[in-house]
Amino acid sequence: MKMKDFKLERYFAQHEFTAKYLLSSSDCDGFEQNYVLDLASAQELKMWNDMKLGYTESAGNPILRESITQFYKTNNIEEVVVGSPGELNYITMKVLLEKQDHVVAVAPAYQSLHEVVHTIGCEISYWKPNENWEFDPNQLEHLLRENTKLIIINFPHNPTGSYLTLSELTKIVSIAKKNDCYIFSDEMYHKLLANPDAELPPISDLYSKGISLWGTSKSFGLAGLRTGWLVCNDLDLIHRVISYKDYLSICSSAPSEILSIIALNHIDDFLQPNIDKIQNNIKLFGEFTQTQDIISSFIPPKSGSTAFVELNINCSSLEFSNYLVKNAGIMTIPSEMFDHPGKYIRVGFGRQNFHEILPLLKDFIEENKSLLMNNVTLK
Repeated sequence: MKMKDFKLERYFAQHEFTAKYLLSSSDCDGFEQNYVLDLASAQELKMWNDMKLGYTESAGNPILRESITQFYKTNNIEEVVVGSPGELNYITMKVLLEKQDHVVAVAPAYQSLHEVVHTIGCEISYWKPNENWEFDPNQLEHLLRENTKLIIINFPHNPTGSYLTLSELTKIVSIAKKNDCYIFSDEMYHKLLANPDAELPPISDLYSKGISLWGTSKSFGLAGLRTGWLVCNDLDLIHRVISYKDYLSICSSAPSEILSIIALNHIDDFLQPNIDKIQNNIKLFGEFTQTQDIISSFIPPKSGSTAFVELNINCSSLEFSNYLVKNAGIMTIPSEMFDHPGKYIRVGFGRQNFHEILPLLKDFIEENKSLLMNNVTLK
């Protein structure tokens, strides 16, 4: 089955590098290379200076995989494979699923979490939240069938910022065990929490058929490294993922792997600045929404770096976003990019210039309020 265009990424490609202001990005500001290298220990700096720009190991640099295991119960690097996050998501679905399998996936969600499933020919059911962006595990259980092979979850959740309690996550694991199915957990926003006591363990720590995906893009502010990793106790699955990589990237970039080692070993120097920035921007946006009739609902995110904001407009969210970026140079992501009904935009809180954007957004709303809230065609 032919794979559909990745709507969200195509929308980013159209506007991300031409719009003056990004109000929609899910990542945080990228750290400079020198910032990373200045943190390096003498041994890490030696690895960088001695690095050769040749092929690297298919499963990932063993030192990198060892650095990754410090955040998981496992200390076995054979349970870890390194690649780009999108590649690892794609490969996992390809090696795990067959056409007759049924899959349950969280929605709304990043398109790749379900699009690859569609191309395989699997039937897919969607686990959706209530109006407060809360996901009920009991509803999830009702979606499972005899042929359910996989449950796909994503917490911290993109785009809503929803999160689970430990008891809710434990319930999901119990459901999966009862039905003998895998859980693929997109944990790309792992640790982006104001309250570290609320942090959930990786799914691979809780379940032998749990597959954890994390990387440097969101939590670390190092999206340009394109470093991600899978952790799973199922060594056969890990080996099949590594084998499939031979048809795609084969291996990861040597510079990215060394920089990722440094970042993992100095995680607080990346994580805390990002958390502080996100929380400050959430507060600013909450205050902003109190004075804007055009924003009908803002539920502050419990985790991650994004929120799904409902608009009080008479046009579509896509028309609003197109008009905003064209006339004010401010990019947002409309809910159509997530195939979600209603009039929502994704707002990202990970940028340092967030406070500069809000006055410009306010001016745009004031100047165009009659257009946006009445049945007028936007051009």
